[in-house]
Amino acid sequence: MAFDGITLRKIISELQILINGKVNYIYIPNSNNIVLGIYNGANYALNIDTSASNYRINLTTKSKPNPLVAPNFCMLLRKFLINSKITKIYMDGLERICFIDFQCFNEMNDKVTRTLVIELMGKYSNVTLLNENEIIIDALKKFDGDGISRSIMPARKYTIPTSEKKEFTSISEKDFIDLINNSEYKTLNTAIPNLINGICKQFVNSALETLSLSNTISTSSLSALYKYIYSILDNNCEKSYIASFKDNYSVFLANDVKDNLSSNFFIDDYYYDKLLNEEYIAYRNNILKVLSVTLDKIVRKLENIDEKIAKAQNMDTYKTYGELLISNIYRFTEDYQKAKNNQNLILITENTKFVELENFYDNNNLVKIEIEPNISISKNAEKYFKKYNKAKNTIEVTNIQKVETQKELNYIESLVYSIDNCKTIEDVDDIYNEISENILFTNLNFKNKSNNHKRKNNDNTLNNFMKFKVDDFDVFVGKNNKQNDYLTFKVANPTDLWFHTKDIHGSHTILRCNGITPKIETITKCAELAAYYSKAKFSSHVPVDYTLVKNVKKPNGSAPGFVIYTTNKTVYVNPSSELNLS
Repeated sequence: MAFDGITLRKIISELQILINGKVNYIYIPNSNNIVLGIYNGANYALNIDTSASNYRINLTTKSKPNPLVAPNFCMLLRKFLINSKITKIYMDGLERICFIDFQCFNEMNDKVTRTLVIELMGKYSNVTLLNENEIIIDALKKFDGDGISRSIMPARKYTIPTSEKKEFTSISEKDFIDLINNSEYKTLNTAIPNLINGICKQFVNSALETLSLSNTISTSSLSALYKYIYSILDNNCEKSYIASFKDNYSVFLANDVKDNLSSNFFIDDYYYDKLLNEEYIAYRNNILKVLSVTLDKIVRKLENIDEKIAKAQNMDTYKTYGELLISNIYRFTEDYQKAKNNQNLILITENTKFVELENFYDNNNLVKIEIEPNISISKNAEKYFKKYNKAKNTIEVTNIQKVETQKELNYIESLVYSIDNCKTIEDVDDIYNEISENILFTNLNFKNKSNNHKRKNNDNTLNNFMKFKVDDFDVFVGKNNKQNDYLTFKVANPTDLWFHTKDIHGSHTILRCNGITPKIETITKCAELAAYYSKAKFSSHVPVDYTLVKNVKKPNGSAPGFVIYTTNKTVYVNPSSELNLS
């Protein structure tokens, strides 16, 4: 991560605005977060995050939930720090440890200093409260050392983590150059982070790009880098700022920094967006997992139906066997002598398993029929007729089941298409609300797996469809099945044009005509848009049906998004989204 010692130094330089501020409130939203409310002429919220991938300290404007029951460490911080005054915020070198000193009153009403130590070290990040003698009062994460590693336990002396890396703030330019030159590393962005404390690879890359330097180790490049880093750290980082750099961020040198809190709020916005994106991805993947489980279940069900249908396909053979046995029943005998004297008779013994008869349905070709010798021929025929009737009923029932199961499969595939096209948590919410109401998912413990972004469907969510301008016409595109229904049957007028890819999952697209007959060029553009917002997005020559909205109907009891339509025309287009959103 880019939150290295240089970033922390810049953040702390801006946090000096909190000096002499009073701590008004403290709460812990989750196991990795602490929020301190501080008043110093204005209200500030100091956010401390110790999560493994998002560790940081910064001022925040983003509200977080305050649990009804405060954790023990939160109660302890409130006991010792509420109404205290911040006297100092600092760090030692470029080690990612922030110290905040508070002036408090002890039980004897004497002024004492307590220190909050914020260690920002990935999965080892922690927050520890010390008394005036650097004895640990308590910590967010406690652990007992093994004699080699340090201990973070109450009533023990606090010790700073040790590192074998060199400290940049206490090394000369010559020593810096010699250290890197004499190392085993071949590139600057691997050598410096591995040998110098508090400088990450991200910062080195941004510095190399800013200075237009090669990544190859050389004395001139090292000299330029040293001066650049020194300039950033000089005068308490007053001429530096934090900004985006290649999907991340870094610290840069500036001639003038007007907003003295810009870096704090950049970090605040960056991680807020990052957390939202992570939450969105986790939520989306959670729903995709549920859809995948249901899809597998329906596919297996469809395979079982097809297997039953395949087995029942020989039902006419059973009927034929039964009829052949009945029509030849006079020929069967158990008398050996009769069968010997009359070649037209067929001898049945206890060892007879098959009989051969002329099939009058097949030019009297011989057919071998399996029988059970211990029951009569009429009973054998009856068994074949029962098999025929059973197979016939199976065909009738399974054909109905197959149609219904295929509808379920198409519906699940439409949901997968919708979730693939989601962009925000709100979009995923709409899918969640839809599937949570569907009987297909009632047996899945889905609600316990969601991220609790549950919102009821209302006009605000259903109206959140995409809106475009095509040749001065309004065009609406649904994002999911419920929006598609709402758009087609609530928003669209009967004389508007309705578009949908032919036999391909996609969004309902409405061209609002307002009594005007659109040109064929406009219709083609709308068809291109409908093709773009479908599973055929990356195909070419995609068939798109269009018709008047009044010709589109929704069968009773059908799944969301499913419609039937008539008197349509079809146009073949290449998908395109080169249109203006209104």
